[in-house]
Amino acid sequence: MKVVRIVVSALLAVALAACGIDGTGGAARPDRAAASLTWAVETEPITFNPHQWIQNKARLLVFNQFDALVARQADGTFAPWLATSWKISDDHLTYTFDLREDVTFHDGERFGAETVKANFGKLLEPGYNPDIATIQLRSFARAEVVSPYRVKLVLKQPDGLFLDFLSSPYGAQISTKSLKEAGNLKAGGVDVAGTGPFILDRYVPGQEVHYKRNPTYKWPPRGAAHQGPAPLSEVTYRFLPEAAVRVGALLSGQVDVIEGVPATDIGAIRNDPGLTLTTGLNSGTAFTYYFNTSRPPFDDKRVRQAFRQAVDLDAILQSVYRGQAKRAWSIVSSASPFHDASLEGSPRAAAAAGSLLDRAGWRGKDADGYRTKDGRRLTVRIVASTAFVRDRRDILAQAIQAQVKQSAGIDLQVQILDQGAAQQAWKANEYEIFWNSRGDSDAGAALNLILSSGAAVNFAHIDDPRIDGWLKQAAASSDQAERKDLYTRIQRVVDEEAIVFPLYVPADQIAARKSVKGLGFDPASGTPAGAYAVSVGA
Repeated sequence: MKVVRIVVSALLAVALAACGIDGTGGAARPDRAAASLTWAVETEPITFNPHQWIQNKARLLVFNQFDALVARQADGTFAPWLATSWKISDDHLTYTFDLREDVTFHDGERFGAETVKANFGKLLEPGYNPDIATIQLRSFARAEVVSPYRVKLVLKQPDGLFLDFLSSPYGAQISTKSLKEAGNLKAGGVDVAGTGPFILDRYVPGQEVHYKRNPTYKWPPRGAAHQGPAPLSEVTYRFLPEAAVRVGALLSGQVDVIEGVPATDIGAIRNDPGLTLTTGLNSGTAFTYYFNTSRPPFDDKRVRQAFRQAVDLDAILQSVYRGQAKRAWSIVSSASPFHDASLEGSPRAAAAAGSLLDRAGWRGKDADGYRTKDGRRLTVRIVASTAFVRDRRDILAQAIQAQVKQSAGIDLQVQILDQGAAQQAWKANEYEIFWNSRGDSDAGAALNLILSSGAAVNFAHIDDPRIDGWLKQAAASSDQAERKDLYTRIQRVVDEEAIVFPLYVPADQIAARKSVKGLGFDPASGTPAGAYAVSVGA
């Protein structure tokens, strides 16, 4: 099986040593204080600036350091956070927020209406995050300071996703001093100040990020598990992308918590009486293959259909995930209220793949058994970034690679590149399949980015006026039933046109020592929550 990795993979022993673990089961560091925690994570953030957030796996770090105006609850409603209350005008164009008057940034700056205005000004600044400015904030007009602790946010048109945006990492508040003076604002880090329960004070690329407790913190969102500063005095997140290293570090007592437990190790975790394991499904979108419809061979619907029919997805998921992965039938996660359950159970017909390819002109076969047409092999490339490889997605791709060759004679090449090389390939349109899942708390926000014509993550190059119209209607509506109807239409169109191949519903697993309490999942996204509620007992 061909998997091209244009990255340098560190040996297991080197990974352990670099992270303060001696590779023999012993800890290469002194005992931790009772109020400290070490957490091994699968993914190293591309950025620590919440305005630039793009990795679902990195969401748990955002709200350690930063707070938002409002917090989205598990039932979809919104609770006060840095804003104590808000009013929405009858025409749904003006949101007036009253703000807390006791909030201080980590750099000593006071939070207030001017801060909110400055953050929106930065988000709209050309080149800062154009994808957010043109999609999520396309309805935003301006921020007006009414008084030191009252701000008015004015829209050009109603936006049913606006409060959701304000509750997301993109809506997190950064000090105005940091917005103006940070050495590398887009990358974030120690010189980008938030108001959150922890202060980022050390980042060692490739190894770890360290947070210390904010001793003055007293403004969690309404409904938080407790008030006041966090129980932990410090928390260290170690970047251990290799699953075996993470699990080994937990089993040997070298870390307290891990996330991203592979299916092959779930049994070992569950059988250890000193450990706990919890799982949460992510909201947003399913992990999906998006076919690039702008270039051959996936500009032909029959080839897209053939690829999907060639894959026995149930068998592959069972093999790769040992029954721990939930199959996806739609681009929208089954954890979302907008999921279209009518798509579930669509039949697979492996024999149909060959017939479809015959009709599309791919009738020949070369010496290696691959389909050909006009002397060209039926080759398609997945181009992915190492920063987004999680949940054994590389192993899943290998399994699909083998099956589409066997069932349909398709030459699937898997290229996992560093972030810069992957972005260059995507920009040059040198790929046939793009994989993606998003953990947005509202699936509509994800669909806007993925399916709108010309949108940031529209790597399928979909350009369908119907979809654009439905997305705009849904975004402007606050009627959940209407939005569900519109998103259902969209799910059915992209399925009928075979533009997407949903694979599984992403889930996060947290395994920890039993002495660690307060771990849980973000009620909005289903991803692991930050460390504010976490404590360590005997």
